[in-house]
Amino acid sequence: MDAVTRNDWTRDEIAALFDLPFDELMWHAQGVHRAHHAVGEVQLCTLLSIKTGGCPEDCGYCSQSAHADSGVKATKLMDVRAVLQRAAEARDAGSQRFCMGAAWRNPKDRDMDAIVSMIEGVREMGMETCMTLGMLTPAQAQRLADAGLDYYNHNIDTSPERYGEVITTRSFGERLETLEHVRSAGINVCCGGIVGMGETREDRVGFVHALATMPRHPESVPVNALVPVKGTVLGDMLADAPLAKIDDIEFVRTVAVARIAMPLSMVRLSAGRESMSEATQALCFMAGANSIFTGDKLLTAGNRGDSADANLFAKLGLKPMLAEEPMRVCEAAE
Repeated sequence: MDAVTRNDWTRDEIAALFDLPFDELMWHAQGVHRAHHAVGEVQLCTLLSIKTGGCPEDCGYCSQSAHADSGVKATKLMDVRAVLQRAAEARDAGSQRFCMGAAWRNPKDRDMDAIVSMIEGVREMGMETCMTLGMLTPAQAQRLADAGLDYYNHNIDTSPERYGEVITTRSFGERLETLEHVRSAGINVCCGGIVGMGETREDRVGFVHALATMPRHPESVPVNALVPVKGTVLGDMLADAPLAKIDDIEFVRTVAVARIAMPLSMVRLSAGRESMSEATQALCFMAGANSIFTGDKLLTAGNRGDSADANLFAKLGLKPMLAEEPMRVCEAAE
């Protein structure tokens, strides 16, 4: 672990960061960001649903859950060639990172050959690769590592205490178990969550604390704002109780605290940007977010689109992070 990182954060320390005057919090977060990341550069990523809908999990936020009445239809795993075509299009549009998500509780071994081919094909294009396929066995994690997967995404979603109110078909501990398999295989961890699900600030403190006290910080921390979808548990709840939604300043605070607590991680401004104002997004970048998803769709939810992002970057003087060779996977856990 790098000397600049801490894994012994207390909840009181995280809460104290949330409580700072906003300008002081932003000043602190910007200082941490500038010390460890390129100023004014944002990584462009593309996310593709390679297998949509029909997931047996009951995540209250997810339109792809078989328990939701969202109108999302289940599909089969995409053909490898179709996935690689989409990756090539994303690369040509400026994306440096290609993320692939499948609506599974866990992948079946029969699907692993296709998954491996997707990873290998995207890496050959010179892009970073990320997969999110649900829970993994140690053997499956090792196959992904052997294929050269750069990151595996498996979010903790919320605080340990609130987790059971959002998802009942798997436990918080099972989430951590998959992350251990990913680490042991030598794959970089992408792990964050969703805010704006009706949680309290104490839950947001617990969420950041759980990430920042992992034995090794996630190399990638996506911070999503809930996109309420009609027919999902949380989408319907927030439609009836709009005041439960998180406000913009509190969302920015969450990004800033994540940046301070995990200084070397890529903090990814992920879902929910479609409904964010340009000013809110600008504050998120000031708070230390240095990655976004491009395009007009994230899995099943809408996104701002490339032209809107280009216009925003021009206004803010931001530039896409320069493409490099995909980073090597982290050293396997001993």
